[in-house]
Amino acid sequence: MRLEELDYNLPQELIAQEPIEPRDHARLMVLHRSAGKIEHRRFYEIGDYLEPGDVLVINDTKVIKARLRGFRPDTGGKVEVLLLRPEEDDPHVWRVLVKPGKRAKAGLKFVFGEGSKQVSAEVVGRVEDGSFRLRFDRPKGEMLEALDEIGEVPLPPYIKTHLTDDRPYQTVYAREPGSVAAPTAGLHFTERLLDELQAKGVQIARITLHVGWATFKPITTEIVERHQIGEEYYRVPTESAEKINAAWERGNKVVAVGTTSVRTLETVAVDYHRVEPREGWTELFITIGHQFKAVDALITNFHLPKSSNLLLVAAFCGGMDKLRPAYEEAVRQRYRFYSFGDAMLIL
Repeated sequence: MRLEELDYNLPQELIAQEPIEPRDHARLMVLHRSAGKIEHRRFYEIGDYLEPGDVLVINDTKVIKARLRGFRPDTGGKVEVLLLRPEEDDPHVWRVLVKPGKRAKAGLKFVFGEGSKQVSAEVVGRVEDGSFRLRFDRPKGEMLEALDEIGEVPLPPYIKTHLTDDRPYQTVYAREPGSVAAPTAGLHFTERLLDELQAKGVQIARITLHVGWATFKPITTEIVERHQIGEEYYRVPTESAEKINAAWERGNKVVAVGTTSVRTLETVAVDYHRVEPREGWTELFITIGHQFKAVDALITNFHLPKSSNLLLVAAFCGGMDKLRPAYEEAVRQRYRFYSFGDAMLIL
């Protein structure tokens, strides 16, 4: 597939700069894949498309305040760091992006925060993908605590609104710190809506995928299948795998909340409608022609042109030619796009 096929025209004013309140009052486009039929609803009506015994798979990752602004103690020059993930071989070392990074040589020191909250770090070296290894003066657990005081939520570059509170960019069920971006399809759920769905008999299965740097990386290769998506940590607990498998055995459907849930479920699928509990790092890149084994329906947002998320959704629909009319309709109907935007339910 050529990259230009993943492009579409979007007026800039349709890029949502802040979330709808209450969250579940966002608009919901329902796309029926087989017939190409489109319905226009509100997100709080999503229960109309779910049956007792269906399973919603939610990603309970929590966005950390991964953006740090500091300075070089040798020159006083400003520096900005985006924490990507902690390294497994050393509790003090994180994989990061550095800005400016051209002169970030091994041994260079940075300081972030002030007073008792101050954190210092030293560049260990550069990685082939352009990121750096940075050794902090405190281990992972203490760093996560410090980030709550000195870090900032790393909002995508197309969102210009400054958040003083990170709650609008967290799902109501977030509990496992580790992401640098939110699994945005889940932002539409409220606790009330989840309670209503469970009262109806819809089951919830929690999985974890820590959204990484890959979510910020546009596809740049002319042939999209040559794109390197990068790896992200995931975990599917035994309880969730059993709940998902049981749904299929009794004839119910499994609904993935977001592309992160899709990527995780397809990673742990061992056969059609069969998953196993597992954790590790996934590099699964879902492209057109992927044979989906573990997802019957998908809740997702409207994604950026030329992005891996858009490609995944197109693959789920059976090709960009099947998805494009829905996006064109969303533009005509003035839906809100991207992270704080409206939602799609693809059946």
